[in-house]
Amino acid sequence: MQNIYIAPLKVSDNDFISCVRVELQNIFGVNVETINLYLELKSSYSPDRNQYYSTEIISRAIPLTAHLDGLIILIAEFDLYIPVLTYVFGEAQFKGKNSIVSLCRLHEEFYTGKTDDNLLLKRTLKEILHEIGHNLGLKHCSNWECVMHSSTSIEEVDVKGSYYCQCCSKKIDI
Repeated sequence: MQNIYIAPLKVSDNDFISCVRVELQNIFGVNVETINLYLELKSSYSPDRNQYYSTEIISRAIPLTAHLDGLIILIAEFDLYIPVLTYVFGEAQFKGKNSIVSLCRLHEEFYTGKTDDNLLLKRTLKEILHEIGHNLGLKHCSNWECVMHSSTSIEEVDVKGSYYCQCCSKKIDI
């Protein structure tokens, strides 16, 4: 696998991003760097929805990351959507190199008002692995043990596995 670049978007917790970086290095055994991308986000914002359009953000990142050799994970603190869904946890270029994951609905306090940093890290890693899987050409998997299982609610994020199943692993050679 190539390098992985993490580009935080409006994320204030640098320690959390460092934890994600270390975990991804351990999982994939590749260099993981944090980079700054200066994306214009205002035009991706929908005031009616109070969310950002993830597809548009990815399209803005593509020319800014073309020179990088590796996968780029945009990590956003704000809520994301695509027009056909109420919200998304993330989105990826299928067989491309850019993806985005939102922390907004991965925070436990979004649902219960209680902070749980360990649960946030676990959920974030699952969603990053899921989007990287799409970057590498994986489609959704029917195996609930697999991180490539589709998640349309936080309960589904929590229930699915944290790694690629054997079938998916073989397809991406991990």
